[in-house]
Order: sequence, then C-alpha cells, then structure tokens
Amino acid sequence: MSKSGALDLASGVGGKIERNQVLSAVHKYEKYHFGDDEDRKGNYTDMVNKYYDLVTSFYEYGWGESFHFAPRWKQESLKESIKRHEHFLALQLGLKQGHKVLDVGCGIGGPMREITRFSGASVTGINNNEYQITRAKELNHLAGVDETCNFVKADFMNMPFPDSTFDAIFAIEATCHAPNVFDCYKEIYRVLKPGQCFAAYEWCITDSFDRTNHEHQRIKGEVELGNGLPEIRSKEQCIHALNVAGFEVIWENDVSVDSPLPWYMPLDKSHISLSSFRLTALGRFITRTMVKALEFLRLAPEGSQRVQSFLETTAEALVEGGSKGIFTPMYFFLVRKPDA
Repeated sequence: MSKSGALDLASGVGGKIERNQVLSAVHKYEKYHFGDDEDRKGNYTDMVNKYYDLVTSFYEYGWGESFHFAPRWKQESLKESIKRHEHFLALQLGLKQGHKVLDVGCGIGGPMREITRFSGASVTGINNNEYQITRAKELNHLAGVDETCNFVKADFMNMPFPDSTFDAIFAIEATCHAPNVFDCYKEIYRVLKPGQCFAAYEWCITDSFDRTNHEHQRIKGEVELGNGLPEIRSKEQCIHALNVAGFEVIWENDVSVDSPLPWYMPLDKSHISLSSFRLTALGRFITRTMVKALEFLRLAPEGSQRVQSFLETTAEALVEGGSKGIFTPMYFFLVRKPDA
C-alpha cells in the first residue's frame, strides 16, 4: 500500500539520508543545478541519488506507486490511465510467462508489479537508490509478487549482467537521468538478447522548443532542477543514439500528442479532481501547510519544506512546458537488437 498519511510522508523524507543532513543534502542537490551541465553530468550518480532520497516520499504520497505520466481518456482516473500505459508497453514487447525482463530505473516498482501481473513475465528492476529498493521490496511482499519481481542495486550505465541476458527490456521515464544517452542505450543493447526488443518512454524537448527563447530555457531548467535531470534531450538525439548503439527502430512516436486529455492535467492547479485531490491547488495547499507544521514540530526533518517547494515549482514548469508543447514525458520507441 502506498504511503498515505502525514506521518508516513514525514518519516520518508530524506530516504537513507540522516535526518540532520537533509537540509544540507537539499543545498548540495540544488548546487548541482546552479553549476554547469558538465558538473551535473559528472556527478549524476550523487545528484540522482540525493534527488530520489529527498522526493520519493512526496511522490508516493501524491502520485502512488508508479512515478510516471500517461495519456488519459475522458472519464478515466489517473490510476487507470497509468495502468493502461503500462499494459500498452507490455503488449508492444509481447511479454508473456517465461520471459526474463529488465526494468531500467525501476523506482519503487509500481510498473513492474503491474506488468508482471498483467503478462506473467518475471521482471528484474535495476536501481541505484537504496531507499527506493528497500521500499520496493516491502511493496512487492505486500503485493505477493516476490517470486516474479526482484531488484538489483546498480548503476544502469554499468550493469552487473552478462551479455545477452534478457528477453526484453523496458524503461519508463528513467533513462532521462543518464548523463550520456548513447552510453546508456549501448549498455541496454549489450544485456539484451539478439533478436529481442527494448521499449521506453523518454522525457524530451519537442520540435517546438526554441533554444533562443529565454522563457523556454527557464521552463527547461526548472524541469531539470525539479526532476534530477542532467539535461533534457531532443527526440532526434534519442533516435540517433539508438541507431549508433546498434538498434533497429521499429516505430517511435510522441504518444502524448493524441491523448484526449492533456498529460499534464493532474498537475494543473485549475483542474479539480477528487480521485487526485492531493495534486489540486487545495490539496497542495494542505500538503504545504502540513509539511510546514511537521517540520516545525520536528516530526519531519529540516529541509522538508524546501523539497516540497521545488517540487511545486517543477509542477508549474511541467504544466507550462506541456501547454506550450515544448516538452513531452512520453516519447515512445520500440527498437530491436538485430539477430546475431
């Protein structure tokens, strides 16, 4: 069960970071983003780990167990759309019982649990964040999927698997954290069996993004800061890197374009939703007030308000980026490793 109470949120802020070190961790994380791109890329492991230690509890409290967006139909809840999004990926890969599958950057395991229940495949999640893996194992046990889901703590840029290990590989809004997209895809190519497929949803800037537009650059920077990203890439950069890594592109598309409802709607403060109340303007106000009180009472570590604040700023930037059409979190591709 997702963490749903105020004390659950308070106890999780900072992850494996010592409570008295949370504020300094926030400062160090923010410092990465006020430096240059190369500094962020060079320190991406520490940056991303700090990010997920700081924000995982907030994500789970407000969003659930699957930390990603999804195209959404009218009369469909956010939770339903997320499940459908995961099922779509499983179907594209043709997953079935007996398949050995890798989830690259698995978070706390929400997608893998849904995909293993949907397809019957066995899924290994790779994640470099100790707190998220600890939480994922707890949730796997509660869901009764210990036999079909497991985790490896490692950097997906240098995976501890032999060549040609997996029948299929997927990544859901995770490889955007890679400091070098070609090296990331090349490593995925290495551990995938010949003739098999890799599918992913990537965070990308779109063709509408104007690098000379200061407003576009501000939005991009705020999205990067609030999501632990070294740099948001273009769709063209992703496809080029896939081709150079050796993959054959079967098909690719920004699946957010044809969504009946905007992908960013859950973060839009003008949207009213009872099922996603914590994401609404009133819900955020209540969370903000609650976090302030918990930090004052020392039930939440110092720095919790600062984390909540930059997550709110990021939510606004995501809405801006989505409404202007300059950013997508669900550029989908299905690619194949050629037969040996």
